[in-house]
Formats: sequence, structure tokens, C-alpha cells
Amino acid sequence: MNILNLWSVGHFLQWTFVGRFLLTNWYVFFALSIGWELLELVLPFEFVNETWDNKISDLVVNTLGFYLGLRLRKESYGNSRN
Repeated sequence: MNILNLWSVGHFLQWTFVGRFLLTNWYVFFALSIGWELLELVLPFEFVNETWDNKISDLVVNTLGFYLGLRLRKESYGNSRN
């Protein structure tokens, strides 16, 4: 299994959207992101069977997506005030 895959794109887009429109708190983001990866360990679905390397890359991709979403939010609010 590749460390980055199509699911990685979904993770990135999802967390970019969340950071842009829904959430700004890093603690909540990390709780949700890490919590989901831990939950996948016990879910009985095929799509959650992945290596630890892939789980770690998911967390990195999530973080990059959330960061981009926050940056887009900041730029949007900054431009709307001018």
C-alpha cells in the first residue's frame, strides 16, 4: 500500500474545508484527527485496514489541509475588511 493514495486527497480536501469554514481550534482539530485514526483501528470495514506509515501520513496530510484552510480563512477575512 502506498503511503499517499486517493484517500489522502480526500483527507486534504476535507480538512481544508473544515479549516476554511468550520473550525479554528488546533486542539479540537488534533483530537478529531487523531481520534478518527484510532477509531479506524476497531472499525470492521475494509477501507480502514492500513499500515502505521499510512496512518501517520494521514495525520500529516490532515494537518497540511487544516493549515491551508486556516490560511484561506485568514486571507478571506483580511480581504473583506479592505
